[in-house]
Amino acid sequence: MISKQKSAGEPLRREAEEIARKRSLPESMAMTPKEAQELVHELQVHQIELEMQNEELRAAQLGLDASRARYFDLYDLAPVGYCTLDEAGLILEANLTAATLLGLERGELVKRPLSRFILKGDQDLLFLCRGRLKRTDQPQSCELRLVRADGTAFWASVAASVAHDLQGSAVHRVMLSDISARKLLDQTLEETNLKLERAKAVADKASLAKSEFLSSMSHELRSPLNAILGFAQLMEMGSPRPDAGQQESIGQILKAGWYLLELVNEILDLSAVESGKVTLCLEPTSIGEVLADCQAMIEPQVVKSGIRVVYPRFSTPAFVAADRTRLKQVLVNLLSNGIKYNRPGGSVTVSVEPFGADRLRINVTDTGEGLSQDKVAQLFQSFNRLGRESGTEEGTGIGLMVSKRLVELMGGAIGARSVVGEGSVFWFELSVAAPPAPGSALRAGEKAPVTPAGVALRTVLYVEDNVANMQLVERLVARRPDIQLIGAPDGASAIALARAHRPTLVLMDINLPGISGFQVLAALQRDPLTSDIPVLALSANAMPSDISRGMEAGFLGYLTKPIRIDEFMKALDLALETAEARRSR
Repeated sequence: MISKQKSAGEPLRREAEEIARKRSLPESMAMTPKEAQELVHELQVHQIELEMQNEELRAAQLGLDASRARYFDLYDLAPVGYCTLDEAGLILEANLTAATLLGLERGELVKRPLSRFILKGDQDLLFLCRGRLKRTDQPQSCELRLVRADGTAFWASVAASVAHDLQGSAVHRVMLSDISARKLLDQTLEETNLKLERAKAVADKASLAKSEFLSSMSHELRSPLNAILGFAQLMEMGSPRPDAGQQESIGQILKAGWYLLELVNEILDLSAVESGKVTLCLEPTSIGEVLADCQAMIEPQVVKSGIRVVYPRFSTPAFVAADRTRLKQVLVNLLSNGIKYNRPGGSVTVSVEPFGADRLRINVTDTGEGLSQDKVAQLFQSFNRLGRESGTEEGTGIGLMVSKRLVELMGGAIGARSVVGEGSVFWFELSVAAPPAPGSALRAGEKAPVTPAGVALRTVLYVEDNVANMQLVERLVARRPDIQLIGAPDGASAIALARAHRPTLVLMDINLPGISGFQVLAALQRDPLTSDIPVLALSANAMPSDISRGMEAGFLGYLTKPIRIDEFMKALDLALETAEARRSR
Protein backbone atom coordinates (compact mmCIF):
# COMPACT_ATOMS: atom_id res chain seq x y z
CA MET A 1 0.00 0.00 0.00
CA ILE A 2 2.89 2.32 0.94
CA SER A 3 4.78 1.44 -2.24
CA LYS A 4 1.67 2.28 -4.26
CA GLN A 5 1.37 5.67 -2.58
CA LYS A 6 5.09 6.26 -3.10
CA SER A 7 4.86 5.27 -6.73
CA ALA A 8 1.88 7.61 -7.21
CA GLY A 9 3.75 10.47 -5.56
CA GLU A 10 7.11 10.07 -7.41
CA PRO A 11 6.31 12.42 -10.32
CA LEU A 12 5.28 15.14 -7.87
CA ARG A 13 8.50 14.59 -5.84
CA ARG A 14 10.72 14.76 -8.93
CA GLU A 15 9.03 18.03 -9.91
CA ALA A 16 9.62 19.42 -6.44
CA GLU A 17 13.31 18.34 -6.49
CA GLU A 18 13.79 20.02 -9.83
CA ILE A 19 12.33 23.26 -8.48
CA ALA A 20 14.52 22.98 -5.39
CA ARG A 21 17.60 22.36 -7.53
CA LYS A 22 16.90 25.50 -9.54
CA ARG A 23 16.39 27.51 -6.39
CA SER A 24 19.51 26.12 -4.60
CA LEU A 25 22.24 28.56 -3.73
CA PRO A 26 25.26 28.75 -6.05
CA GLU A 27 28.49 27.21 -4.75
CA SER A 28 30.05 30.68 -4.60
CA MET A 29 27.56 31.57 -1.82
CA ALA A 30 28.98 29.26 0.83
CA MET A 31 27.57 29.83 4.31
CA THR A 32 29.28 29.76 7.62
CA PRO A 33 28.02 27.24 10.20
CA LYS A 34 26.32 30.07 12.06
CA GLU A 35 24.55 31.26 8.94
CA ALA A 36 23.51 27.72 8.12
CA GLN A 37 22.16 27.32 11.63
CA GLU A 38 20.15 30.54 11.32
CA LEU A 39 18.81 29.42 7.96
CA VAL A 40 17.74 26.09 9.39
CA HIS A 41 15.99 27.92 12.21
CA GLU A 42 14.15 30.16 9.77
CA LEU A 43 13.11 27.16 7.73
CA GLN A 44 11.79 25.42 10.82
CA VAL A 45 9.77 28.50 11.83
CA HIS A 46 8.39 28.81 8.30
CA GLN A 47 7.48 25.12 8.30
CA ILE A 48 5.56 25.55 11.57
CA GLU A 49 3.75 28.58 10.11
CA LEU A 50 2.79 26.53 7.07
CA GLU A 51 1.51 23.71 9.24
CA MET A 52 -0.60 26.16 11.26
CA GLN A 53 -2.00 27.65 8.05
CA ASN A 54 -2.78 24.17 6.80
CA GLU A 55 -4.71 23.46 10.01
CA GLU A 56 -6.71 26.65 9.54
CA LEU A 57 -7.41 25.70 5.92
CA ARG A 58 -8.51 22.22 6.94
CA ALA A 59 -10.83 23.68 9.63
CA ALA A 60 -12.28 26.15 7.12
CA GLN A 61 -12.76 23.31 4.62
CA LEU A 62 -14.58 21.25 7.23
CA GLY A 63 -16.85 24.24 8.05
CA LEU A 64 -17.50 24.79 4.36
CA ASP A 65 -18.32 21.13 3.89
CA ALA A 66 -20.73 21.27 6.88
CA SER A 67 -22.38 24.43 5.54
CA ARG A 68 -22.69 22.87 2.10
CA ALA A 69 -24.23 19.78 3.67
CA ARG A 70 -26.71 21.91 5.63
CA TYR A 71 -27.54 23.91 2.49
CA PHE A 72 -28.23 20.78 0.50
CA ASP A 73 -30.31 19.37 3.37
CA LEU A 74 -32.39 22.55 3.42
CA TYR A 75 -32.52 22.64 -0.37
CA ASP A 76 -33.51 19.01 -0.79
CA LEU A 77 -35.85 18.76 2.18
CA ALA A 78 -37.59 22.14 1.72
CA PRO A 79 -41.43 21.92 1.78
CA VAL A 80 -41.53 23.54 -1.68
CA GLY A 81 -39.95 22.42 -4.91
CA TYR A 82 -36.89 24.23 -6.32
CA CYS A 83 -35.67 23.97 -9.89
CA THR A 84 -32.94 25.76 -11.83
CA LEU A 85 -33.67 26.30 -15.54
CA ASP A 86 -31.43 27.46 -18.32
CA GLU A 87 -32.55 30.17 -20.72
CA ALA A 88 -34.19 27.54 -22.94
CA GLY A 89 -36.35 26.34 -20.06
CA LEU A 90 -34.52 23.03 -19.49
CA ILE A 91 -34.16 21.79 -15.91
CA LEU A 92 -30.52 21.95 -14.76
CA GLU A 93 -31.12 20.76 -11.21
CA ALA A 94 -34.03 20.14 -8.84
CA ASN A 95 -34.50 19.34 -5.18
CA LEU A 96 -36.18 16.22 -3.80
CA THR A 97 -39.50 18.02 -3.22
CA ALA A 98 -39.68 19.09 -6.87
CA ALA A 99 -38.92 15.53 -7.94
CA THR A 100 -41.63 14.22 -5.60
CA LEU A 101 -44.15 16.78 -6.88
CA LEU A 102 -43.46 15.81 -10.50
CA GLY A 103 -43.25 12.07 -9.78
CA LEU A 104 -39.71 11.39 -11.11
CA GLU A 105 -36.21 10.84 -9.75
CA ARG A 106 -34.05 13.94 -9.62
CA GLY A 107 -31.71 12.65 -12.29
CA GLU A 108 -34.61 12.02 -14.65
CA LEU A 109 -35.63 15.68 -14.46
CA VAL A 110 -32.31 17.03 -15.68
CA LYS A 111 -32.34 18.35 -19.28
CA ARG A 112 -36.12 18.02 -19.48
CA PRO A 113 -38.18 21.14 -20.23
CA LEU A 114 -40.35 22.27 -17.33
CA SER A 115 -43.15 22.90 -19.84
CA ARG A 116 -43.34 19.11 -20.27
CA PHE A 117 -44.95 18.97 -16.80
CA ILE A 118 -47.50 21.75 -17.36
CA LEU A 119 -51.08 21.00 -18.37
CA LYS A 120 -51.47 21.84 -22.05
CA GLY A 121 -54.19 24.41 -21.44
CA ASP A 122 -52.00 26.29 -18.92
CA GLN A 123 -48.66 26.34 -20.80
CA ASP A 124 -49.28 29.86 -22.06
CA LEU A 125 -49.34 31.03 -18.44
CA LEU A 126 -45.76 29.87 -17.88
CA PHE A 127 -44.69 31.31 -21.23
CA LEU A 128 -46.09 34.71 -20.30
CA CYS A 129 -44.56 34.55 -16.81
CA ARG A 130 -41.07 33.73 -18.17
CA GLY A 131 -41.45 36.43 -20.83
CA ARG A 132 -42.12 39.06 -18.15
CA LEU A 133 -39.16 37.73 -16.17
CA LYS A 134 -36.80 38.12 -19.13
CA ARG A 135 -38.04 41.63 -19.93
CA THR A 136 -37.95 43.03 -16.42
CA ASP A 137 -35.51 40.87 -14.43
CA GLN A 138 -38.08 41.19 -11.64
CA PRO A 139 -39.50 38.12 -9.81
CA GLN A 140 -42.74 36.83 -11.36
CA SER A 141 -45.41 34.41 -10.20
CA CYS A 142 -48.49 32.66 -11.52
CA GLU A 143 -50.85 29.81 -10.67
CA LEU A 144 -51.30 26.92 -13.07
CA ARG A 145 -51.85 23.19 -13.24
CA LEU A 146 -48.88 20.79 -13.32
CA VAL A 147 -49.01 17.18 -14.51
CA ARG A 148 -47.10 14.41 -12.73
CA ALA A 149 -45.31 11.66 -14.59
CA ASP A 150 -48.32 9.37 -13.97
CA GLY A 151 -50.65 11.86 -15.69
CA THR A 152 -52.41 13.24 -12.59
CA ALA A 153 -52.79 17.02 -12.47
CA PHE A 154 -52.59 19.38 -9.49
CA TRP A 155 -52.68 23.12 -8.91
CA ALA A 156 -49.35 24.79 -8.22
CA SER A 157 -48.03 28.24 -7.46
CA VAL A 158 -44.98 29.03 -9.61
CA ALA A 159 -42.55 31.81 -8.60
CA ALA A 160 -39.47 32.58 -10.73
CA SER A 161 -36.47 34.88 -10.43
CA VAL A 162 -33.25 35.53 -12.39
CA ALA A 163 -29.79 34.42 -11.16
CA HIS A 164 -26.37 33.75 -12.75
CA ASP A 165 -24.22 30.61 -12.64
CA LEU A 166 -20.42 30.48 -12.12
CA GLN A 167 -19.81 31.17 -15.78
CA GLY A 168 -22.06 34.27 -15.63
CA SER A 169 -24.85 32.81 -17.71
CA ALA A 170 -28.40 33.75 -16.77
CA VAL A 171 -30.48 31.00 -15.16
CA HIS A 172 -33.99 30.98 -13.74
CA ARG A 173 -34.70 29.88 -10.17
CA VAL A 174 -38.20 28.44 -9.98
CA MET A 175 -40.16 27.62 -6.82
CA LEU A 176 -43.11 25.20 -7.02
CA SER A 177 -45.82 24.90 -4.31
CA ASP A 178 -48.76 22.52 -4.29
CA ILE A 179 -51.90 24.68 -3.74
CA SER A 180 -54.51 22.07 -4.60
CA ALA A 181 -56.01 22.20 -1.09
CA ARG A 182 -56.39 25.99 -1.25
CA LYS A 183 -57.88 25.83 -4.73
CA LEU A 184 -60.34 23.20 -3.53
CA LEU A 185 -61.25 25.44 -0.58
CA ASP A 186 -61.65 28.43 -2.93
CA GLN A 187 -63.91 26.38 -5.17
CA THR A 188 -65.90 25.20 -2.17
CA LEU A 189 -66.24 28.76 -0.90
CA GLU A 190 -67.29 29.96 -4.34
CA GLU A 191 -69.91 27.23 -4.59
CA THR A 192 -71.06 28.01 -1.05
CA ASN A 193 -71.33 31.72 -1.86
CA LEU A 194 -73.29 30.87 -4.99
CA LYS A 195 -75.64 28.70 -2.94
CA LEU A 196 -75.98 31.50 -0.37
CA GLU A 197 -76.79 33.99 -3.11
CA ARG A 198 -79.40 31.63 -4.50
CA ALA A 199 -80.80 31.03 -1.02
CA LYS A 200 -80.86 34.80 -0.41
CA ALA A 201 -82.69 35.31 -3.69
CA VAL A 202 -85.22 32.67 -2.68
CA ALA A 203 -85.56 34.25 0.79
CA ASP A 204 -85.96 37.72 -0.72
CA LYS A 205 -88.60 36.39 -3.07
CA ALA A 206 -90.36 34.67 -0.18
CA SER A 207 -90.10 37.85 1.91
CA LEU A 208 -91.55 39.89 -0.95
CA ALA A 209 -94.35 37.37 -1.38
CA LYS A 210 -94.97 37.47 2.37
CA SER A 211 -95.05 41.27 2.39
CA GLU A 212 -97.41 41.31 -0.59
CA PHE A 213 -99.63 38.73 1.06
CA LEU A 214 -99.72 40.65 4.35
CA SER A 215 -100.41 43.90 2.54
CA SER A 216 -103.20 42.29 0.55
CA MET A 217 -104.60 40.60 3.66
CA SER A 218 -104.47 43.88 5.57
CA HIS A 219 -106.29 45.69 2.78
CA GLU A 220 -108.94 43.00 2.38
CA LEU A 221 -109.60 42.94 6.14
CA ARG A 222 -109.54 46.68 6.66
CA SER A 223 -112.08 47.48 3.96
CA PRO A 224 -114.97 45.52 5.53
CA LEU A 225 -113.77 46.45 9.02
CA ASN A 226 -114.02 50.10 8.05
CA ALA A 227 -117.70 49.66 7.24
CA ILE A 228 -118.40 47.51 10.31
CA LEU A 229 -116.71 49.81 12.80
CA GLY A 230 -117.76 53.01 11.06
CA PHE A 231 -121.45 52.23 10.97
CA ALA A 232 -121.33 50.74 14.48
CA GLN A 233 -119.88 54.02 15.75
CA LEU A 234 -122.61 55.94 13.92
CA MET A 235 -125.26 53.71 15.49
CA GLU A 236 -123.74 54.27 18.91
CA MET A 237 -123.82 58.04 18.38
CA GLY A 238 -127.23 58.01 16.66
CA SER A 239 -130.35 59.88 17.62
CA PRO A 240 -132.44 58.69 19.28
CA ARG A 241 -129.88 56.92 21.40
CA PRO A 242 -129.89 53.08 21.27
CA ASP A 243 -131.61 51.33 24.15
CA ALA A 244 -129.62 49.23 26.63
CA GLY A 245 -129.85 46.01 24.63
CA GLN A 246 -128.88 47.71 21.40
CA GLN A 247 -126.06 49.54 23.14
CA GLU A 248 -124.72 46.24 24.48
CA SER A 249 -124.86 44.66 21.01
CA ILE A 250 -123.16 47.64 19.42
CA GLY A 251 -120.51 47.52 22.15
CA GLN A 252 -119.81 43.85 21.35
CA ILE A 253 -119.49 44.67 17.63
CA LEU A 254 -117.06 47.50 18.34
CA LYS A 255 -115.07 45.45 20.84
CA ALA A 256 -114.67 42.55 18.42
CA GLY A 257 -113.91 44.87 15.51
CA TRP A 258 -111.26 46.88 17.30
CA TYR A 259 -109.69 43.67 18.61
CA LEU A 260 -109.53 42.26 15.08
CA LEU A 261 -107.95 45.52 13.89
CA GLU A 262 -105.41 45.35 16.73
CA LEU A 263 -104.54 41.79 15.73
CA VAL A 264 -104.02 42.83 12.09
CA ASN A 265 -101.85 45.78 13.15
CA GLU A 266 -99.69 43.71 15.48
CA ILE A 267 -99.11 40.97 12.91
CA LEU A 268 -98.08 43.58 10.35
CA ASP A 269 -95.86 45.28 12.93
CA LEU A 270 -94.14 42.02 13.86
CA SER A 271 -93.62 41.17 10.20
CA ALA A 272 -92.07 44.56 9.51
CA VAL A 273 -89.77 44.33 12.54
CA GLU A 274 -88.61 40.78 11.76
CA SER A 275 -87.92 41.62 8.11
CA GLY A 276 -85.83 44.65 9.11
CA LYS A 277 -88.11 47.06 7.26
CA VAL A 278 -88.81 49.28 10.25
CA THR A 279 -87.27 52.73 9.83
CA LEU A 280 -86.49 54.49 13.10
CA CYS A 281 -85.65 58.14 13.65
CA LEU A 282 -83.49 58.28 16.77
CA GLU A 283 -83.54 61.73 18.36
CA PRO A 284 -83.42 63.25 21.85
CA THR A 285 -86.82 62.29 23.26
CA SER A 286 -88.28 63.50 26.56
CA ILE A 287 -89.38 60.60 28.77
CA GLY A 288 -91.75 62.92 30.63
CA GLU A 289 -93.50 64.06 27.44
CA VAL A 290 -93.84 60.52 26.13
CA LEU A 291 -95.28 59.32 29.45
CA ALA A 292 -97.78 62.18 29.38
CA ASP A 293 -98.93 61.05 25.93
CA CYS A 294 -99.13 57.46 27.15
CA GLN A 295 -101.16 58.53 30.18
CA ALA A 296 -103.77 60.11 27.90
CA MET A 297 -103.85 57.06 25.64
CA ILE A 298 -104.15 54.54 28.47
CA GLU A 299 -106.67 56.53 30.56
CA PRO A 300 -109.81 54.80 29.18
CA GLN A 301 -108.36 51.42 30.15
CA VAL A 302 -107.47 52.76 33.60
CA VAL A 303 -111.00 54.04 34.21
CA LYS A 304 -112.56 50.80 33.00
CA SER A 305 -110.29 48.51 35.05
CA GLY A 306 -110.05 50.53 38.26
CA ILE A 307 -106.28 49.95 38.35
CA ARG A 308 -104.27 52.90 39.69
CA VAL A 309 -101.29 53.98 37.57
CA VAL A 310 -98.54 56.07 39.20
CA TYR A 311 -96.20 58.10 36.99
CA PRO A 312 -92.85 59.60 38.02
CA ARG A 313 -92.26 63.29 38.59
CA PHE A 314 -89.24 64.88 36.93
CA SER A 315 -87.36 67.72 38.62
CA THR A 316 -85.32 68.12 35.41
CA PRO A 317 -86.19 66.83 31.94
CA ALA A 318 -84.80 63.38 31.09
CA PHE A 319 -83.95 62.63 27.45
CA VAL A 320 -83.08 59.36 25.74
CA ALA A 321 -82.05 58.55 22.17
CA ALA A 322 -85.21 57.00 20.76
CA ASP A 323 -87.85 57.06 18.08
CA ARG A 324 -90.68 58.91 19.80
CA THR A 325 -93.51 56.94 18.18
CA ARG A 326 -91.89 53.57 18.81
CA LEU A 327 -90.95 54.48 22.39
CA LYS A 328 -94.58 55.37 22.99
CA GLN A 329 -95.61 52.03 21.47
CA VAL A 330 -93.33 50.10 23.87
CA LEU A 331 -94.55 52.00 26.94
CA VAL A 332 -98.25 51.67 26.02
CA ASN A 333 -97.77 47.94 25.55
CA LEU A 334 -96.11 47.50 28.96
CA LEU A 335 -98.67 49.74 30.70
CA SER A 336 -101.57 47.95 29.00
CA ASN A 337 -100.22 44.55 30.06
CA GLY A 338 -99.65 45.80 33.60
CA ILE A 339 -103.29 46.91 33.82
CA LYS A 340 -104.73 43.93 31.97
CA TYR A 341 -103.04 41.24 34.06
CA ASN A 342 -103.28 42.98 37.45
CA ARG A 343 -105.45 42.01 40.43
CA PRO A 344 -108.65 43.94 41.31
CA GLY A 345 -107.76 47.22 42.98
CA GLY A 346 -104.09 46.79 42.08
CA SER A 347 -101.64 49.35 40.78
CA VAL A 348 -98.99 49.95 38.14
CA THR A 349 -95.99 52.13 38.96
CA VAL A 350 -93.65 53.67 36.41
CA SER A 351 -90.18 54.70 37.57
CA VAL A 352 -87.10 56.04 35.79
CA GLU A 353 -83.58 55.61 37.16
CA PRO A 354 -79.98 55.99 35.93
CA PHE A 355 -78.37 52.74 34.90
CA GLY A 356 -74.64 52.75 34.41
CA ALA A 357 -72.81 55.79 33.14
CA ASP A 358 -74.89 56.58 30.06
CA ARG A 359 -78.26 54.84 30.25
CA LEU A 360 -81.70 55.29 31.77
CA ARG A 361 -83.82 52.36 32.89
CA ILE A 362 -87.62 52.65 32.75
CA ASN A 363 -89.44 50.23 35.08
CA VAL A 364 -93.13 49.29 34.84
CA THR A 365 -94.05 47.50 38.08
CA ASP A 366 -97.43 45.82 38.58
CA THR A 367 -99.09 44.13 41.58
CA GLY A 368 -100.43 41.19 39.60
CA GLU A 369 -100.20 37.49 40.32
CA GLY A 370 -96.56 37.24 39.24
CA LEU A 371 -94.89 34.64 37.06
CA SER A 372 -92.71 31.61 37.71
CA GLN A 373 -89.15 31.63 36.43
CA ASP A 374 -90.12 29.18 33.66
CA LYS A 375 -92.77 31.58 32.39
CA VAL A 376 -90.46 34.60 32.69
CA ALA A 377 -88.06 32.77 30.36
CA GLN A 378 -90.87 32.44 27.78
CA LEU A 379 -92.10 36.04 27.98
CA PHE A 380 -90.65 37.49 24.77
CA GLN A 381 -91.86 34.77 22.39
CA SER A 382 -94.32 35.38 19.58
CA PHE A 383 -97.90 34.18 20.15
CA ASN A 384 -96.99 32.78 23.59
CA ARG A 385 -99.61 33.97 26.11
CA LEU A 386 -98.20 31.80 28.91
CA GLY A 387 -101.37 29.75 29.32
CA ARG A 388 -103.78 32.73 29.35
CA GLU A 389 -105.41 31.77 26.05
CA SER A 390 -108.55 30.62 27.85
CA GLY A 391 -108.72 33.68 30.14
CA THR A 392 -111.13 36.57 29.88
CA GLU A 393 -108.47 39.07 28.83
CA GLU A 394 -107.94 39.37 25.08
CA GLY A 395 -104.44 39.37 23.65
CA THR A 396 -102.33 38.18 20.75
CA GLY A 397 -99.03 37.28 22.42
CA ILE A 398 -97.21 39.54 19.95
CA GLY A 399 -96.80 42.84 21.81
CA LEU A 400 -93.84 41.89 24.00
CA MET A 401 -91.91 40.41 21.08
CA VAL A 402 -92.46 43.57 19.03
CA SER A 403 -91.43 45.70 22.03
CA LYS A 404 -88.25 43.69 22.46
CA ARG A 405 -87.27 44.09 18.83
CA LEU A 406 -88.03 47.82 18.85
CA VAL A 407 -86.00 48.47 22.01
CA GLU A 408 -83.06 46.54 20.53
CA LEU A 409 -83.32 48.49 17.26
CA MET A 410 -83.06 51.67 19.35
CA GLY A 411 -79.83 50.34 20.87
CA GLY A 412 -81.36 49.31 24.20
CA ALA A 413 -82.17 46.19 26.18
CA ILE A 414 -85.37 44.87 27.72
CA GLY A 415 -86.19 42.27 30.35
CA ALA A 416 -88.42 41.27 33.23
CA ARG A 417 -88.33 39.85 36.73
CA SER A 418 -91.25 38.47 38.68
CA VAL A 419 -92.24 36.92 42.02
CA VAL A 420 -95.28 34.66 42.20
CA GLY A 421 -97.92 36.26 44.38
CA GLU A 422 -96.24 39.67 44.45
CA GLY A 423 -96.15 40.96 40.86
CA SER A 424 -93.76 41.68 38.01
CA VAL A 425 -91.34 44.36 36.85
CA PHE A 426 -90.84 44.94 33.14
CA TRP A 427 -87.89 47.16 32.37
CA PHE A 428 -86.01 48.51 29.38
CA GLU A 429 -82.90 50.63 29.01
CA LEU A 430 -82.03 53.33 26.47
CA SER A 431 -79.02 55.58 26.01
CA VAL A 432 -79.11 59.03 27.60
CA ALA A 433 -79.29 61.89 25.09
CA ALA A 434 -78.52 65.58 25.37
CA PRO A 435 -81.57 67.90 25.29
CA PRO A 436 -82.50 69.05 21.76
CA ALA A 437 -81.49 72.49 20.59
CA PRO A 438 -84.00 75.30 21.19
CA GLY A 439 -86.57 75.68 18.44
CA SER A 440 -86.48 72.01 17.41
CA ALA A 441 -89.60 70.96 19.29
CA LEU A 442 -91.61 70.62 16.06
CA ARG A 443 -90.58 67.18 14.80
CA ALA A 444 -90.13 66.17 11.20
CA GLY A 445 -93.42 65.52 9.48
CA GLU A 446 -95.44 67.61 11.95
CA LYS A 447 -97.32 70.65 10.67
CA ALA A 448 -98.05 73.68 12.74
CA PRO A 449 -101.75 74.41 13.18
CA VAL A 450 -103.14 76.82 10.63
CA THR A 451 -105.71 79.44 11.47
CA PRO A 452 -108.91 78.71 9.50
CA ALA A 453 -110.03 81.25 6.94
CA GLY A 454 -113.66 80.77 7.96
CA VAL A 455 -115.47 80.07 4.69
CA ALA A 456 -119.20 79.27 4.81
CA LEU A 457 -119.13 76.14 2.60
CA ARG A 458 -116.18 73.95 1.70
CA THR A 459 -116.24 71.25 -0.96
CA VAL A 460 -114.60 67.88 -0.34
CA LEU A 461 -114.08 65.40 -3.19
CA TYR A 462 -114.00 61.77 -1.96
CA VAL A 463 -112.54 59.26 -4.42
CA GLU A 464 -113.70 55.76 -3.39
CA ASP A 465 -114.88 52.70 -5.31
CA ASN A 466 -116.25 50.83 -2.26
CA VAL A 467 -119.92 51.72 -1.82
CA ALA A 468 -120.02 50.99 1.92
CA ASN A 469 -116.99 53.19 2.57
CA MET A 470 -118.49 55.97 0.48
CA GLN A 471 -121.76 55.77 2.40
CA LEU A 472 -119.91 55.86 5.72
CA VAL A 473 -118.07 59.07 4.89
CA GLU A 474 -121.27 60.58 3.48
CA ARG A 475 -123.00 59.90 6.82
CA LEU A 476 -120.09 61.45 8.72
CA VAL A 477 -119.89 64.56 6.56
CA ALA A 478 -123.68 64.97 6.68
CA ARG A 479 -123.18 66.15 10.29
CA ARG A 480 -121.06 69.03 9.03
CA PRO A 481 -123.18 71.77 7.41
CA ASP A 482 -120.01 73.57 6.35
CA ILE A 483 -118.90 70.71 4.08
CA GLN A 484 -120.31 69.64 0.73
CA LEU A 485 -119.22 66.11 -0.32
CA ILE A 486 -118.74 65.09 -3.95
CA GLY A 487 -118.10 61.40 -4.72
CA ALA A 488 -115.96 59.89 -7.50
CA PRO A 489 -115.90 56.09 -8.06
CA ASP A 490 -112.62 56.00 -9.99
CA GLY A 491 -109.50 58.00 -10.78
CA ALA A 492 -110.49 59.30 -14.21
CA SER A 493 -113.76 60.82 -12.99
CA ALA A 494 -111.93 62.19 -9.91
CA ILE A 495 -109.54 64.18 -12.13
CA ALA A 496 -112.45 65.56 -14.17
CA LEU A 497 -114.47 66.52 -11.07
CA ALA A 498 -111.42 68.16 -9.46
CA ARG A 499 -110.87 70.33 -12.54
CA ALA A 500 -114.56 71.22 -12.78
CA HIS A 501 -115.28 71.99 -9.09
CA ARG A 502 -111.82 72.81 -7.71
CA PRO A 503 -112.70 71.37 -4.26
CA THR A 504 -111.15 72.61 -1.06
CA LEU A 505 -109.84 69.12 -0.23
CA VAL A 506 -109.58 65.69 -1.88
CA LEU A 507 -109.93 62.45 0.11
CA MET A 508 -108.21 59.74 -1.91
CA ASP A 509 -108.43 55.97 -1.77
CA ILE A 510 -105.33 54.22 -3.17
CA ASN A 511 -106.65 51.04 -4.81
CA LEU A 512 -108.97 52.33 -7.51
CA PRO A 513 -110.21 50.80 -10.76
CA GLY A 514 -108.28 51.99 -13.78
CA ILE A 515 -105.59 54.27 -12.36
CA SER A 516 -104.36 54.22 -8.77
CA GLY A 517 -104.62 56.98 -6.19
CA PHE A 518 -100.92 57.73 -6.69
CA GLN A 519 -101.48 58.33 -10.40
CA VAL A 520 -104.48 60.57 -9.67
CA LEU A 521 -102.37 62.57 -7.19
CA ALA A 522 -99.61 63.01 -9.78
CA ALA A 523 -102.12 64.19 -12.38
CA LEU A 524 -103.61 66.73 -9.96
CA GLN A 525 -100.15 68.00 -9.04
CA ARG A 526 -99.22 68.53 -12.70
CA ASP A 527 -102.35 70.55 -13.55
CA PRO A 528 -102.10 74.27 -12.61
CA LEU A 529 -105.85 74.29 -11.90
CA THR A 530 -105.57 71.60 -9.21
CA SER A 531 -101.93 71.66 -8.09
CA ASP A 532 -102.71 73.68 -4.93
CA ILE A 533 -105.51 71.34 -3.73
CA PRO A 534 -104.30 69.26 -0.75
CA VAL A 535 -104.96 65.54 -1.04
CA LEU A 536 -105.49 63.39 2.05
CA ALA A 537 -105.04 59.63 1.59
CA LEU A 538 -107.70 57.39 3.15
CA SER A 539 -106.73 53.81 2.40
CA ALA A 540 -106.77 50.25 3.65
CA ASN A 541 -103.15 49.92 2.50
CA ALA A 542 -101.69 50.31 5.98
CA MET A 543 -98.19 48.78 5.74
CA PRO A 544 -95.44 51.15 6.95
CA SER A 545 -93.99 51.11 3.43
CA ASP A 546 -97.38 52.17 2.03
CA ILE A 547 -97.57 55.12 4.41
CA SER A 548 -93.96 56.17 3.71
CA ARG A 549 -94.53 55.94 -0.03
CA GLY A 550 -97.71 58.01 0.28
CA MET A 551 -96.04 60.80 2.23
CA GLU A 552 -93.11 60.87 -0.20
CA ALA A 553 -95.55 61.12 -3.12
CA GLY A 554 -97.01 64.32 -1.69
CA PHE A 555 -100.17 63.41 0.20
CA LEU A 556 -100.97 65.94 2.92
CA GLY A 557 -101.55 63.06 5.33
CA TYR A 558 -102.23 59.33 5.27
CA LEU A 559 -105.23 57.91 7.18
CA THR A 560 -105.74 54.17 7.38
CA LYS A 561 -108.96 52.21 7.49
CA PRO A 562 -110.87 51.36 9.59
CA ILE A 563 -111.29 54.95 10.71
CA ARG A 564 -111.96 56.17 14.21
CA ILE A 565 -114.58 58.85 13.81
CA ASP A 566 -113.08 61.37 16.21
CA GLU A 567 -109.58 60.98 14.71
CA PHE A 568 -111.00 61.21 11.18
CA MET A 569 -112.88 64.42 11.96
CA LYS A 570 -109.80 66.01 13.56
CA ALA A 571 -107.67 65.11 10.53
CA LEU A 572 -110.38 66.48 8.23
CA ASP A 573 -110.48 69.79 10.12
CA LEU A 574 -106.70 70.17 10.03
CA ALA A 575 -106.60 69.38 6.30
CA LEU A 576 -109.34 71.93 5.58
CA GLU A 577 -107.48 74.57 7.58
CA THR A 578 -104.32 73.85 5.59
CA ALA A 579 -106.27 74.09 2.34
CA GLU A 580 -107.78 77.45 3.29
CA ALA A 581 -104.36 78.77 4.26
CA ARG A 582 -102.97 77.79 0.85
CA ARG A 583 -105.80 79.56 -0.97
CA SER A 584 -105.38 82.74 1.06
CA ARG A 585 -101.74 83.19 0.07
